[in-house]
Amino acid sequence: MIGTTLLWNGCGGVIVETEAYAQFGDEACHTFVRTQARAFVIDQPAGTIYTYLNYGVHWLFNVLTKSDAGNGFVLIRALQPTIGTDTMYQRRGRDRMKDLCSGPGKLTQALAIGPESHGTSITRRTRPGENVCGIYHEKRSSQNPPIKVVADKRIGITKAADYPWRFLLADNKFVSKPLSKG
Repeated sequence: MIGTTLLWNGCGGVIVETEAYAQFGDEACHTFVRTQARAFVIDQPAGTIYTYLNYGVHWLFNVLTKSDAGNGFVLIRALQPTIGTDTMYQRRGRDRMKDLCSGPGKLTQALAIGPESHGTSITRRTRPGENVCGIYHEKRSSQNPPIKVVADKRIGITKAADYPWRFLLADNKFVSKPLSKG
């Protein structure tokens, strides 16, 4: 997902940071303790949006993944804003672009993502007149440098925090926290 564009109701940007959570054996994943999360994984197809209210403050935006290797969620942690930035500035009440989407709660506030998106598809089709929402992979030309993704330990959690399942666009200033040293 790193390097793809997330577009949500006229606002969006390039995904520069994500975190992975595994359905089984990952104490930090909601499926470890929440029956509803386990049912969600069983009942929903890959690409379904999983939102939840974190500490009663911020909605967090995840995408359900499924494969033969295992199922889980990808938390979208940060975007490099490129589309609808004037609206994002208003929603966030900030004046620096770096402060718009450099964290999962900031991102959902800037894009106005909330509980209404839970259970919908990231690849959903819209009717005429509706805003387009989804994740898009844009073709890169030979002039664009290749995307370099680096892995790091997950952040903002206490259980299974040492898993190197945080993925960042290398040297991008819009990530929530720089790559750890060592």
